[in-house]
Order: sequence, then structure tokens, then C-alpha cells
Amino acid sequence: MDESPELTSQDLTHLRRCVGLAREALDDGDEPFGSVLVDPEGVVLHEDRNRTAAGDQTRHPEFELARWAAENVAAEVRAACTVYKSGEHCPMCSAAHAWVGLGRIVYAGSTAQLVEWRTSWGLPAGPVAALPINDVAPGLPIAGPAHELADELRELHKQRAERDAAS
Repeated sequence: MDESPELTSQDLTHLRRCVGLAREALDDGDEPFGSVLVDPEGVVLHEDRNRTAAGDQTRHPEFELARWAAENVAAEVRAACTVYKSGEHCPMCSAAHAWVGLGRIVYAGSTAQLVEWRTSWGLPAGPVAALPINDVAPGLPIAGPAHELADELRELHKQRAERDAAS
């Protein structure tokens, strides 16, 4: 299930930026997730990070990128854009991505990895089923995870879990 096409050096560059955004989110009290929207020529159009600390759990970066793309990118261009993610889309964000008509998704960490990490730390499951992207939006082209970023991502999520346990 964690098998996907090989990631390119450009993919890894954008994924590293996503991990940087995830770190910014964590430093600001949010869950560590970041996303970058790239056009067909490889130009970064927009980026965002989780902004859920204020209580709105729909403030995921990939959901925000879908909204931004719907308002700012021509429909015929969206399918050729790539969304890079520090973590695989949740079901809500997979649906938004598909409804807006965005193209390829590349993620650094998979849903399966995150579930495994959270389970190993004794954390409860979230309120929404942890489904892979293509279970929600069949046919979307996906690539990931980036195994070279797994340790860094795991550490970010562990820091968040420890912070939550201490509060």
C-alpha cells in the first residue's frame, strides 16, 4: 500500500518545503502539516500550513489550497498542477482536491505511517476514518511516501503528541 512511482528530485525539493511548513505549523501550536501548490511549469503558486489551533479543524492546508486554486487557477490548468504535502490527504481534503479538479498529489508521509506512529504512542483514532486518497477520490494520480523524510516527519508528530499529552 505504501508503494508508488519513484519521486523526482523536484518532488523531494517541494516535499522538503512542505516539511518546513509543517515545522512552522508545529512551532505555532498547530498540527504539523504543510502543503505547496505547483503549476505545470514547476512554479510554486501557493503554499500553506495547518491552522487548526484556533479550533476550526477544517483549516487543513490542502483544503485551503483547493479553495485558493478554485478562485485563482483556470479550471483547465488545475488538472496539470501538483499538490505537495507533508502528509497524505485526509478524506475531507481528498474530496476537496477532486471536486476542484486538481491533479497529481505527492506526499512525504502516508496515512498508514501516521496511524502506525499514533497507535505506537497510545493515541486514539481521530473522528474521521483514516482512508488513503484513492479510497475517497479514485483515479487521482498520487506518489509517496518519501522514505527519506520519514524520521523527520515522525519526530514532528511525536513532538505534537508529547505537547498534547502535557497540556
